[in-house]
Amino acid sequence: MLESIIQTLSELPPAGIFIVTFLVAYIENLFPPSPSDLILVFIGTLCGIDTVTFLPTIVVATSGSVLGFASAYWIGRKYGRALIDKGWVPFITTSLLEKVYRWFEKYHGLIIIGNRFLAGTRAVISFAAGMTRLPFPRTALYSTLGAFAWNSLLIWIGMQVGTRWREIDKILSAYGWVVTGIIATIVIIFIVRKLRRRTAP
Repeated sequence: MLESIIQTLSELPPAGIFIVTFLVAYIENLFPPSPSDLILVFIGTLCGIDTVTFLPTIVVATSGSVLGFASAYWIGRKYGRALIDKGWVPFITTSLLEKVYRWFEKYHGLIIIGNRFLAGTRAVISFAAGMTRLPFPRTALYSTLGAFAWNSLLIWIGMQVGTRWREIDKILSAYGWVVTGIIATIVIIFIVRKLRRRTAP
């Protein structure tokens, strides 16, 4: 499927590439996981050969990312409780929501900005942000900053690697595993500390 998307992209005019860029960035926020990061790297290679220009491509990708984030945010805000009560969102429980709310209160900006660099969690964070009713303007600003930084990096990498863009797939996969390992380690340390405090005399 990815190869067919890449082939189609190669044959599109600039306007078509911008449309695909927007849709890919938008959809990843609602239906993870998706190969959006790798596709953006390939689009960066198209920037490198002047099929499309760098800055407009970043603006289009960032617009898609932010609007996708906003869609998941408002779904969480309007329907989140009902979806959770019906069990349609099994990865979010009431207790987890309370913890996320405390995290947002303490690290609001950092979580929203850093979330862009964690593939697979983007939809969860945006949905939870809506459910916890974080102020939308500030949340959208943080989402824009994070999306702009991450999309710029991916597209710039694509411009540098050129035809070797497929090699980035391995790097992104390794990056995802490393980040997942770090997060898992932090969670384990947190749980161990909690258990020690409970069992301490």
